[in-house]
Amino acid sequence: MRKGLLILVPLLFSITTIFAQDNYEIQVYGSDLVDPKTTMLELHSNFTFDGSKEEINGVLPTNHVFHETVEITHGFNRWLEIGFYFFNSIGDNGRTGYVGSHIRPRIAIPKSYDLPVGLSLSTEVGFQNSKYGEDTWSIEIRPIVDKQWSKLYLSFNPTFDKALKGPGTAEGFIFSPNFKASYAVTKAFIPGIEYYGAIGPLGNIYKWEEQQQQLFLAVDLDVSPKWEFNAGYGFGFTSGTDKNIFKIIVGRRLK
Repeated sequence: MRKGLLILVPLLFSITTIFAQDNYEIQVYGSDLVDPKTTMLELHSNFTFDGSKEEINGVLPTNHVFHETVEITHGFNRWLEIGFYFFNSIGDNGRTGYVGSHIRPRIAIPKSYDLPVGLSLSTEVGFQNSKYGEDTWSIEIRPIVDKQWSKLYLSFNPTFDKALKGPGTAEGFIFSPNFKASYAVTKAFIPGIEYYGAIGPLGNIYKWEEQQQQLFLAVDLDVSPKWEFNAGYGFGFTSGTDKNIFKIIVGRRLK
């Protein structure tokens, strides 16, 4: 198995690509994979109460738009899962339509290795319609580090995005860190905060107002091992960020 991991890691870096789907799948990843021979079906829904209000460079505005994303993820073994996403937009004035899709292989270090933290690596490949984003193809590399201390859970995703087709191709990799902290008030009720940012290339950080900076007040409900539920309300802090977003994620595990 270790030999397989050593082969798969560079393979994913070399052949797997993704595009950044802003505010379609709003989630900080944990290191755990979907169980082997199990399929997770998820619906990611969010509504932007205060977003962009004008078309910019052919990209439609986001104000008062619903985003609906269908995610299908299958676990193959203890260290590999593959997910598929289908992004959709619902809004007036021609803003309803299919946005794009991507594929996401992810590997993880199994818990049997008994590491002090959880570790996994997600990479994705996909495209989006130019009406919803100037860069129609791009790459994301998302390392995932998390830790559970009794009732406290922390996860950090130091993500890097790069446009492969579109005006952003010359910028290089954009650092887009995500972070989550939650506390299990009860076994089923787990409130927390989630942070999402895009601050620019590490060697040329954007000015504050050009960055994307969002903070969500969120809650996870752990009511059954078959179900997943996450909801949150997010606030944007820069002019380049949608200001008020409500999101819900509902997932169902199938064997």
